Amino acid sequence: MDKDNPKSATQISDVKAERHKARQQKVKDAVDAKIAKAQLEKGVLLVLTGNGKGKSTAGFGNITRAVGHGKNAAVVQFIKGNWPCGERAVLEKVGVQFHVMGTGFTWETQDREKDTQAAMSAWEQAEILLKDPSIDIVLLDELTYMVSYHYIELERVLDALRNRPVMQHVIITGRACHRSIIELADTVSEVQPIKHAFEVGVKAQLGFDY
Repeated sequence: MDKDNPKSATQISDVKAERHKARQQKVKDAVDAKIAKAQLEKGVLLVLTGNGKGKSTAGFGNITRAVGHGKNAAVVQFIKGNWPCGERAVLEKVGVQFHVMGTGFTWETQDREKDTQAAMSAWEQAEILLKDPSIDIVLLDELTYMVSYHYIELERVLDALRNRPVMQHVIITGRACHRSIIELADTVSEVQPIKHAFEVGVKAQLGFDY
């Protein structure tokens, strides 16, 4: 502080407040400009990928939000099996369609032919949904594995996504999403693991993990 021109604590606080206000105004101006520019309305393809926990949970969050706004939603679950699913228990009660690939995790069946048939059966249901303009949003949970394992042809998936109703939103979850799907997507988020309870011996628990 200049001894010849001392400033009171109130003056210093006022200066800081003005600087903060100026910085925040710049942020607001930038956000407002982006909002003003973003006027296109279309169905969004969202990919949630990466090795971290929470991709399916985030996808179901989107479905819940949509239903809360009166939207018509549907879910196709690949590799989940038929064990209890908390999200399904809630969302089916409010009219969300569910189609589940019944064989469960592929490393449990160890039967490629059976898994391929189950994957194709689930995908055929997905194709019906992806042609239906009355369905506002579709969650294709763990679809990435079906493409990686070559149970479903990549081009068949891409074709269905490209030709879906113009206002239909689609969410795809799963690790190692194929680059062609990522390129087609409008929004891509990658979930990365920092720590995971399972790695230190904590079992998957009802109501938290599934």
